[in-house]
Amino acid sequence: MEMLLSTKGITICLFFSALSLAAATEIPLSVLQLPTITEQSHTQVAYPFDEEFTIRCEARGNPQPSFNWTKDGKPFDLLSDPRVVTSNNSGTFVIQNRGLISNFQGKYRCFASNILGTAMSEEIELIVPSVPKFPKEKIEPLDVEHGDSVILHCNPPKGIPPLHIYWMNIDLQHIPQDERVSVSLQGDLYFANVEESDSRSDYCCFAAFPMLRTIVQKMPMTLKVSRLKHANDSGSPNAAVTKANFIKERKPKLLIPPESAGSSSSVTVIKGGVLLLECIAEGLPTPHLNWVKIVGNMPKDRAKTENFEKRLKIEDVTAADEGMYQCTASNPMGTTRHEFHVHVEEPPQWLKKPEGGVYSVGTNLVLLCEAIGNPEPSIRWKLNGMPIDSRTFRGRISTREISLTNLQLQDSAVFQCEATNKHGTILASANVNVLNIAPLILTSDGENYATVVGHSAFLHCDIFASPVADVRWTKDESIEPLSAFRYELNQNGTLEIKHTNKEDSGSYACWAENSVGKSAITANLDIRDATKLAVTPKNPQVLKSHSILLKCQAEYDSHLKHSFKLSWRKDGDELPVNRTESGRIILDRDTLFLSSVMLEDQGVYTCVASTSLDSTTAETQLIVLDVPDPPEDLQLSDKQNRSVRLSWTAGSSHNSPVNESIIEFEENWWEPGRWQELTRVPGDATTALLSLSPFVNYQFRVVSVNAVGRSKPSQPSLRFSTPPAAPDKNPENIRVEASKPNEMVMKWEPLKPLETNGPGLEYRVSWRQRGLGTDWSEETVGRHSLTVRNTPTFVPYEIKVQAVNNLGSGPEPNVTIGYSGEDFPDAAPSGVSVDVVNSTVVKAFWLGIPRDRVRGHLRGYKVSWWKTKSLLDGKRHHPEKHFLTFVGDRKDGMIPGLDPFSEFRLTVLAYNSRGDGPESSSVVFETPEGVPEQPRFLRILNFDEDSVTLSWGLPKKANGHLTSYILQYQIINETHEVGPLSDVSVTNHSTLSWRLSGLSPSTKYKFYVKACTAKGCGKPITEEGLTMAQGSKGTGRSSDAVKPTQKFHPVEALGPGTEYTVRLVTKNWVDNNSIFEDVIETRGRAYAGIYDGISTQGWFIGLMCAIALLTLLLLTICFVRRNKGGKYSVKEKEDLHPDPEAQSIKDEIFGEYSDSDEKPLKGSLRSLHGDTKATGSAESLVDYGEGEHGMFNEDGSFIGAYSGAKEKGSVDSTGSSTATFPLHA
Repeated sequence: MEMLLSTKGITICLFFSALSLAAATEIPLSVLQLPTITEQSHTQVAYPFDEEFTIRCEARGNPQPSFNWTKDGKPFDLLSDPRVVTSNNSGTFVIQNRGLISNFQGKYRCFASNILGTAMSEEIELIVPSVPKFPKEKIEPLDVEHGDSVILHCNPPKGIPPLHIYWMNIDLQHIPQDERVSVSLQGDLYFANVEESDSRSDYCCFAAFPMLRTIVQKMPMTLKVSRLKHANDSGSPNAAVTKANFIKERKPKLLIPPESAGSSSSVTVIKGGVLLLECIAEGLPTPHLNWVKIVGNMPKDRAKTENFEKRLKIEDVTAADEGMYQCTASNPMGTTRHEFHVHVEEPPQWLKKPEGGVYSVGTNLVLLCEAIGNPEPSIRWKLNGMPIDSRTFRGRISTREISLTNLQLQDSAVFQCEATNKHGTILASANVNVLNIAPLILTSDGENYATVVGHSAFLHCDIFASPVADVRWTKDESIEPLSAFRYELNQNGTLEIKHTNKEDSGSYACWAENSVGKSAITANLDIRDATKLAVTPKNPQVLKSHSILLKCQAEYDSHLKHSFKLSWRKDGDELPVNRTESGRIILDRDTLFLSSVMLEDQGVYTCVASTSLDSTTAETQLIVLDVPDPPEDLQLSDKQNRSVRLSWTAGSSHNSPVNESIIEFEENWWEPGRWQELTRVPGDATTALLSLSPFVNYQFRVVSVNAVGRSKPSQPSLRFSTPPAAPDKNPENIRVEASKPNEMVMKWEPLKPLETNGPGLEYRVSWRQRGLGTDWSEETVGRHSLTVRNTPTFVPYEIKVQAVNNLGSGPEPNVTIGYSGEDFPDAAPSGVSVDVVNSTVVKAFWLGIPRDRVRGHLRGYKVSWWKTKSLLDGKRHHPEKHFLTFVGDRKDGMIPGLDPFSEFRLTVLAYNSRGDGPESSSVVFETPEGVPEQPRFLRILNFDEDSVTLSWGLPKKANGHLTSYILQYQIINETHEVGPLSDVSVTNHSTLSWRLSGLSPSTKYKFYVKACTAKGCGKPITEEGLTMAQGSKGTGRSSDAVKPTQKFHPVEALGPGTEYTVRLVTKNWVDNNSIFEDVIETRGRAYAGIYDGISTQGWFIGLMCAIALLTLLLLTICFVRRNKGGKYSVKEKEDLHPDPEAQSIKDEIFGEYSDSDEKPLKGSLRSLHGDTKATGSAESLVDYGEGEHGMFNEDGSFIGAYSGAKEKGSVDSTGSSTATFPLHA
């Protein structure tokens, strides 16, 4: 190969001298050439039911060959019989099935000839079968004695194989066959020994020829079986038969092969065929046959016996099957044998066939012909269908080789080689075409080619030339050399451009030249962009029953869009478009959606994109995750009294490894049907040694767990019962519960069913008074409690409880200390005193009662108090009692929520588990003054340009003697910026209105009013208003809080004859949407007289009296209900009596009374001022008192007071405007 390299215009010059280019290329029909047989018939049968028979022979060549035939080696004239029909330019002829056609039977050979030589076909055998018939004959009856051997001969006629022989009666029922009666390969019916039941007159042999569609029947044969002629006729029939059998008994004798064949015979079989060896023996009793190969082994997979062991069949015979086979027939009387020497032969097969071709003048020729076979085939050479005469042949000829030197045009010929042995003949032909022609380019000129970037391009230039032509390729008409490492010229002249790129596009030329002449063609190449694919997501993992969407993203050249196709495959099998399984799988071009994913959906999904130029794939592996399959094959081993080994086979993990296996058990004595967890083992374990309890009938199952979840339980194992044993443990949680002073109730947790260890479980209870050294009292019970009466009050006892059953006792029990029944304390605390902390909180002190007076476990102390009178007005109060519980051996406690400036009484008592003891003597204490609550309301009566009149109400509770009011105001605006605060002190506590002057016109103000006592000032009430602009009427705004259940609300302090806007809004000031809004005008003074007169009317006085009586009745009912449980509304007290003193001392005093594991009262005080949530209040009351649940009294009054607080401690004062406006003091 030669390559010219150039760098200008990407020019390619490739030269190639193909040494055998012409020989490898089929000769075009336009070139002179020898005849070649292209089609021929083989062995053919002329079936009588066919209308005609076709003998084919077709050939090609230039000039067009002519045909002639030989039959049985002699010339056969196709025109000699009018029943032979021929075709022009064809050697095929048709024989019409008319009249007698047996004369057409023979072996035919076709010869195709032109001026260059003659081609010859293989022999074609035409078989004209005759209609098979049995000869008409009279068959004499066959009369034999019981026990004789008999052969009924069929002698079927000749016909086209295969041949099937059937022995039947006249009713077409098969003659039964067994070891005694059977049919040979030749079709004869053999009886090893006859019985009287074999007698019949309709033994018919049927010969079936399926290929001829013919069944023929032989004349019926008669077989008579009689008793032994010399048998004693006076005896019974059975005796005669037995005697006959005894006389006829004999050792086996082979009927096939006959004895005349000797003890051995030779059998030849064709390699690849079927070997059939047959032995049929007669004798009495019936002989049994068996087969062996004397040397070597019988082929297990190809050898079998048939016909009741009488026939050995080996299929697809090989050379290894050659050897000695022996059949043995035996019965109790003796044995006989026959050996078969099997020879495997084969017809001729080619080792080397002569190969022709195209040769140029002056070259040399060597033809080889070698064949094998058994026997070794003979080789014969022919030239143009005729034997070669070595005297006139100018070349050299031997058995296996022909050679010629310096070939010339006249040496063109067809050489035939035939290999023959007794099993057949094979023919091989070699056309030797000696030619001298200029290059002939078979590829069309101007072909257009295209490929994609990165792929190889193939530009074809098929050339036929003799002598061989030199081939070269150029590009863009440049002849300068260039690097051509990517370019390869194939032997047939095709140019391969590897790893193409866009620069490879252009025009190419193929040049072919030899000594006779030259020729050329052009070709055009276009390079397109390669198709690219990506499938997302890549290798996803999806849970079973979930969904997944696979997306195939493709990029391809725009010139190829019309040929672009997209498809999906799963595990190599294409998925049909719009495939649905009840809508579960949806394929829509570039997307594949799988809903309710199943395990069988797992696999490799491939997206295939193809165009007219390329094809590419992208794949993703879908992994389906699921819970494991349940374990299988549970086995129990290593069975002991208290253990057993459980083994199992793990199920599929479904792509998520098993983390652990849960072993569960079920027993059918205590809780049948309830599965309980026994143990867990690592996920890779498939066996576990299980610790068991005595006296349980177990069965087990296993559950596998992976990251997805738990598998279904396995099938249960076989049951395994453990023997009973004495208890291993005693009851736990032994305690004494006493409800009466002089008894002791001992209780304990009973053993669980799996802890009983055996039948007859009971509890042996022992007790004695501690410290007296007395003997143990003992009682055995079946329940889990025991009551002992007539015990001293609250003395310690030593107690033991031991489990026992029918097999023994449990371990020695531990001693538990318990106390007998308690009684009420019989003493009251002494030294009770009170320290006032502030106006609402006091601290109580007392001395505890002696321990022997508790008469039980001291649970704590209860402090009770009640208000006797108010120090402000001196009014006496009904004794509404309240109490707090202090758990443990306390000596003091804080009492919160008291009314300021009031007189109280207080008592203390001790309590135990039995109940309360007597109260102490009451002590009297007084609370000091506190700060007042907010004024009830604040009204802006009217505005002027620079002044405003304010009106307010008295505080709800003064909590002391009022001394003054503090009035404050400041400028505000819409941006929430405020001006300086101005103060006005109203020293006359009876003054409830004030006029402020010196204000700015058209300015928004915020006003504050708070009441004061000697202790200090309370919380202010606020209101906002806008002063008048110069020359305009002033406006003001007032608001009241209204409960959601109210249906009307009076608005006070309105000016007569004045227009007002009334608006109803939600309490949440952020939402300013009005529920209701209307404009009203109050009546003027002219109407006042009408209403003044109403008070003097009698009906009005009566109505007022009725209302007063009804109000009194309602107040009485409320008072009774309020005192029924002694409830104390702490929340109400807090709201009405805020005490600034409490905030100043809460960190210093209250915190010191907190228990170490409780929260301090500090959080509680914050909640009283609305700064914390109610949960903080409930958790911080331990210093005030505790109960059964930490801090509440028995009737729950303290629970209601503190735990019912709202999230924010707002004060619902009817006079407050803070519920409507966001600005507060």
